[in-house]
Amino acid sequence: MKSSRDSAVVVTGAGGGIGAALARRFAAEGARVAVNDLDPGAAAAVAEEIGGIAVPGDAATVAGRAREALGGTVDVFCANAGVGTEGGPESPDALWDATWDLNVMAHVRAARELLPGWLERGRGRFVATVSAAGLLTMVGSAPYSVTKHAALAFAEWLSVTYRHRGVDVHAICPEGVRTDMLTATGTAGNIVLRPGAIDPEAVADALFTAFDDGRFLVLPHPTTRGHYTARAGDTDTWLSRMNRLQQKVEHSEQQKTERSAARVRDGATTAAAPEAQPEAEAEPEAEPEAAEGERA
Repeated sequence: MKSSRDSAVVVTGAGGGIGAALARRFAAEGARVAVNDLDPGAAAAVAEEIGGIAVPGDAATVAGRAREALGGTVDVFCANAGVGTEGGPESPDALWDATWDLNVMAHVRAARELLPGWLERGRGRFVATVSAAGLLTMVGSAPYSVTKHAALAFAEWLSVTYRHRGVDVHAICPEGVRTDMLTATGTAGNIVLRPGAIDPEAVADALFTAFDDGRFLVLPHPTTRGHYTARAGDTDTWLSRMNRLQQKVEHSEQQKTERSAARVRDGATTAAAPEAQPEAEAEPEAEPEAAEGERA
């Protein structure tokens, strides 16, 4: 990638986590950065820190406002904001709709807004924070896994359709990242993601390396490529291994329930100290799966 100096960059969900790390890295490279976050205070704090422009509000509709804030031009759009939710088919439609809107339609709307200008100029760059969940899956969260697969599919479609017209597309697919979202993933995150979690700054470094190499997939964790290959090469074996991981999560949850019930029987519910998180267990190389911790 050519120098980012003086480039106009938008990063959504940039009030913390991966988004803040991306905003800081672009600013350090000399870019003008519009910092978006649903939390106005968080957006303002990061923008002040890096000398950027705070554009708070819903990431699903921010592209036009961010372009205006940057003087009418966006060179790089980082669709980083995302939401992770637990549950499966039983999750209410409202939850599925909200997850779909932020994890997928926000990307679609940004592309719709920015592509005409990029195609006219013959250049532009779209960066989607997808997660390894989009390449693999994430136990315990159907809405997250499904929408991240869709986000990856949309990024792939953009690259297939527009790369010959100067639009570069990158999909960031980290496993565990030390962010607020990782903290909120509960037992599944503690077992699957936490052992190999990396700092958000490592994700930003991986993105800039992918820029230099001209790579679509950004894989901050060295294990992800092997998991992705195993999934494609022998899907049934991979699904069986992932199912064993699901069983491990269920067993851990059952143990927690039994411990809580025992404390109630002993009359120690109010006096007991907060239960410590179980120590995360490392998984065999072919089994772990992941989701990153973008800030919603």
